[in-house]
Amino acid sequence: KPRTRDEIERARFRLVFEEFFSMQLNLGLLRKELEKQDSIKLEIKKGGLVEKFINNLPFELTDAQKRAIDEIMKDLNSTKPMQRLLQGDVGSGKTVVACVVLLCAIENGYQGAIMAPTEILAAQHYKNFSNWLIPLGLSVGLFVGKNTAKIKREMLSNLKNGQIHVAIGTHALIQEGVEFNNLGAIVIDEQHRFGVKQRNALLNKGKMPQMLNMTATPIPRTLALTLHGDLDVSIIDELPKGRKPVIT
Repeated sequence: KPRTRDEIERARFRLVFEEFFSMQLNLGLLRKELEKQDSIKLEIKKGGLVEKFINNLPFELTDAQKRAIDEIMKDLNSTKPMQRLLQGDVGSGKTVVACVVLLCAIENGYQGAIMAPTEILAAQHYKNFSNWLIPLGLSVGLFVGKNTAKIKREMLSNLKNGQIHVAIGTHALIQEGVEFNNLGAIVIDEQHRFGVKQRNALLNKGKMPQMLNMTATPIPRTLALTLHGDLDVSIIDELPKGRKPVIT
């Protein structure tokens, strides 16, 4: 029983340390279990979709975006499942990096998916990806709850037979009946808004696809390691040139 203020502080430190140590141990064990599984190996092809996409962009990628893409590509070139969190402020260019990941899957013969927590964000992604991917001859589908029954049937059919290359949507993507032809890469936007079971439900739509988590919530690196000890963290800490300040 602590008798002095110093002893109280040491006792509190001991209890806090034990709690954090136990949490980190569990995260470490989870990571080791995931590393035992096999995932799809994805490689950028010379003159492929990724190179065409980057070359056709009307702007130069920032050094931070290039660094994040390099880190992600090292993960994708392995048969171990990618365990990475991409963090960057609103307007830092995370979506372009996400597009590179999905294009990498497509040029290797797979489909891609991006899941967002709201219909507004999903529609925003759909607009951006349509502008980028349709000129490359690719098809993009928007899966949200408000779609009519006729549109849902048509899109589900196109997704299952592989006509839709990238599926963008909300929780509607993980509903029963949503079947991919060959899902190879997943991007989870605002990943903290989804539970583990929801993310796994989308993973189970394919045969061990690669998955990238994204967040705009600024998390200091030390705190990120505590909260996401099972994930590697890539940070986009540089805004594109000429980008106007974001007003929220």
